[in-house]
Amino acid sequence: QVQLVESGGGLVHAGGSLSLSCVVSENMFNFNYMGWYRQAPGKQRELVATMSIGGSLNYADFAKGRFTISRDGAKNTVYLQMNSLKPEDTAIYYCHARLLSRMYWGQGTQVTVSS
Repeated sequence: QVQLVESGGGLVHAGGSLSLSCVVSENMFNFNYMGWYRQAPGKQRELVATMSIGGSLNYADFAKGRFTISRDGAKNTVYLQMNSLKPEDTAIYYCHARLLSRMYWGQGTQVTVSS
């Protein structure tokens, strides 16, 4: 069974930075895409950033210029570096992996940005 384990969330002041990590339990190149989504209280889960197996990147508009997704294949780990954080970035951040139509999710890590 595929497992995704996130780490790195926490509390930060506005303008600060956080780095999230997600370790997948098998070869990350088995998946078509890996990336990050987030869900704020009372809102739907939304895409933050994804990376395809070939390395193509996709960012939500709010993430462009502030967030960077990357990976380390040797560690089966995908990262999300978040800079210039804003209070509206407060959410639970979920690691995500997709293989064709099958979706896998981590348990989520809380990111809280204080004003």
